[in-house]
Amino acid sequence: MKRLLIDAGNTRIKYALVEDGQWLPVLTLPSSAELRFDAPCYNGVEQVWVSNVAGAEVGRQIAAACAARHWQPHFIASQLAQCGVSNGYALAAQLGSDRWAALIAAWHQVARACLVVNSGTATTIDALSGRGEFLGGLILPGIELMQRSLTVATAGLQAVGGRYTGFPCNTADALFSGAIQASCGAIQRQHALLGDVAAPVLLGGGAAGLLQPYLHLPVQMMDNPVLQGLLLIAQKTNKA
Repeated sequence: MKRLLIDAGNTRIKYALVEDGQWLPVLTLPSSAELRFDAPCYNGVEQVWVSNVAGAEVGRQIAAACAARHWQPHFIASQLAQCGVSNGYALAAQLGSDRWAALIAAWHQVARACLVVNSGTATTIDALSGRGEFLGGLILPGIELMQRSLTVATAGLQAVGGRYTGFPCNTADALFSGAIQASCGAIQRQHALLGDVAAPVLLGGGAAGLLQPYLHLPVQMMDNPVLQGLLLIAQKTNKA
């Protein structure tokens, strides 16, 4: 079966074709860009699965792009239980579909207690128990957003760039290092709360490479966890 998977996030839309288990390269567009599927590689697509946290207008644009090819997209939403994961959110449907898909991908990868960290515009830090229970999680600004929020809100902080150092001696380094330390500190505190020093941290998202060197934890990198989760949901749904 040939499927198109779409992960519409706050900043970027990532999408990929998967045919009989074979992935074509993942493509990326700004969330504000027009999405089109005119290329011949999209011929024969049988299903479209979408996680959309970018808002209703982006959802309408995705639906329109699919309608142009006579496709009926499946927009996922968080469930009480799916693909081996149970949802501990107070209102299950309010958990972002991107976080839900990433949790399913993580459980499929390790099937044990773990943290699922996706670092992009925002950084989410979600915990799974050894029984596949979503225990809850944090949402904090991503690396770039932390820095930008300070430069916007504080007249004296107008630096850009920067590099990580333990004791920064210039403003750019102080902003960048502060964002790294805050993110890593939150991840390490949540990991400690799991009470399992061997629990893996499954790390994905555009800023994953910035965080990984400074996390002194058992890190496993995850490529495109939302797209992976979408595929697992599609496969499970078709078998049900």
